[in-house]
Amino acid sequence: MDTGVNIKPDIITWAIQRAGYELQDFAAKFPNVTDWLENRKKPTVKQLEKFSHKVHIPFGYLFLTEPPVERLPIPFFRTNQRGEATQNVSVNVYDTIMLMQQRQVWLRDYLEENNDYERLPFVGKYSNNQNATEIVADIRRVLGLENEWASSFQKLETAVDHLTQKIEDVGIVVVFNGVVENNTSRPIKVDECRGFVLVDEIAPFMFVNNADGKAAQLFTMVHELAHIWTGHSAGFDFRQLLPADDPIEILCDRVAAEFLVPATSFARIWNERPDIAYVARHFKVSQIVIARRALDLGKINKPSFFNFYSNYVNQLQYKRRAKQAVETFTRQQKRD
Repeated sequence: MDTGVNIKPDIITWAIQRAGYELQDFAAKFPNVTDWLENRKKPTVKQLEKFSHKVHIPFGYLFLTEPPVERLPIPFFRTNQRGEATQNVSVNVYDTIMLMQQRQVWLRDYLEENNDYERLPFVGKYSNNQNATEIVADIRRVLGLENEWASSFQKLETAVDHLTQKIEDVGIVVVFNGVVENNTSRPIKVDECRGFVLVDEIAPFMFVNNADGKAAQLFTMVHELAHIWTGHSAGFDFRQLLPADDPIEILCDRVAAEFLVPATSFARIWNERPDIAYVARHFKVSQIVIARRALDLGKINKPSFFNFYSNYVNQLQYKRRAKQAVETFTRQQKRD
């Protein structure tokens, strides 16, 4: 017979909150939790196994005397928190960062043990240089890309694939995923994490949220390249496609903008036709990137940018809801 187990109430509460649940909402679906917290009943081993799976923590954590202190191995910048690095990320983002770090350590150890590596000379090359133009020029040189390389591709997806191949060819691992490992029940929300980069001289890793749009993925990739060239690991959410108020984040944002939409090229295309959608198609970036570039280069003002951003996001949300409605209707038709 499965007997009850003594578990600290603080561990139960911590595990629920860590997984992103409100205690009251979680208890409504799993009433046994209330009994455990109020010491009316003790959980069985089978119940604890189910609970640990639900809240995504190792089973052994439940037997600790106090909640463990979990720290991210990299700074994670929130755009809406005045640029300050935070440890407060969702469990799905946290677990993904830790998983990528484990893979990075394994790959580095493997390469070192087999004497099959060379230190990548571009990693941290510009750690003491704030010149975005120089950094962009060096990234282009290493990757073998021209100023307007993306404009030669008809489809944005092809441009992303091409850049990915160029990045991997120089020894950088690129991982695209929108869930934790292969667990589709654990999505990584775009507004929580667009990507992160783990800088290393032998095995640098770039993670890109595959749930994001292709144009946003392209921006994230280049921003992460800038982090590798400046030698700083980080994660980011890019709310409103703005950098956090941090010197390195601002520099990497400038690098990404100049790499994807060179100022001289932008001026030429904008003068031909000052239309955000048209210019975005030329450079194979999102309209938000072009609006930001127009703002940074003095072509539009801040109120115009934020008004455009608001309308653009509303349109995307409307299209997303319409698509979901069609999909729901189609499923119902099939059932009928």
